[in-house]
Amino acid sequence: MAQIKPSPMRPESHRSQHIGWLRAAVLGANDGIVSTASLILGVAAANSSHQSILMTGIAGLVAGAMSMAAGEYVSVSSQEDTEKADLAREKAELASNMEFEREELAQIYMSRGVEADVAAKVAEQLMAHDALGSHARDELGITEQLSARPIQAASASAGAFAVGAALPLVMVVVSSPKNLIVVVSVASLAFLVMLGVLAARVGGAGAWKGAARVAFWGALAMGITAGIGTIFGAVV
Repeated sequence: MAQIKPSPMRPESHRSQHIGWLRAAVLGANDGIVSTASLILGVAAANSSHQSILMTGIAGLVAGAMSMAAGEYVSVSSQEDTEKADLAREKAELASNMEFEREELAQIYMSRGVEADVAAKVAEQLMAHDALGSHARDELGITEQLSARPIQAASASAGAFAVGAALPLVMVVVSSPKNLIVVVSVASLAFLVMLGVLAARVGGAGAWKGAARVAFWGALAMGITAGIGTIFGAVV
């Protein structure tokens, strides 16, 4: 009987492959728009000069981008440290008791519905190919696509924040002092809606649900900040 050769698998692209940089980028851009627009509206509502509003926005952009980069780097670095520690421990356990680790891996597959003899054979073959990689993936949940990347996350977050923050600043430049609050508010909400739609499309979620969620919280933040600016402006 002729041996049947397995046909080559068609490569697939999954949404989860983008989750690392997508989360940082969307978070950064959203924060850039909301925080800078809110800052601009708060200062404008306090009857500040056009130049003061613009300089405040620029300062917010620079400070926010650096803060996002630092925060993202520290956070993801902590995740990376945890992953490295878990992998080092797993490597030591594999070196000291390979048989136990093989049985442990088989038990994982059995808990997912694989028959005992098949699970044992799969565990044996996978560990013969890449013991640490098999345990990292199936026991620890660490994969190449979802592993921590501090530099990538920090760069994406800071860059996205700067891009997002620049959008309200452009509106300050092109609008007159009389219409500044209205122009920045409407344009920033439009930017947030577009960001929500884009993020939902890339992530495979419902576009309008994501857009509505982002727009609601953005409008709330800008409204509260503008209200506080109006109060302080009246007092001063």
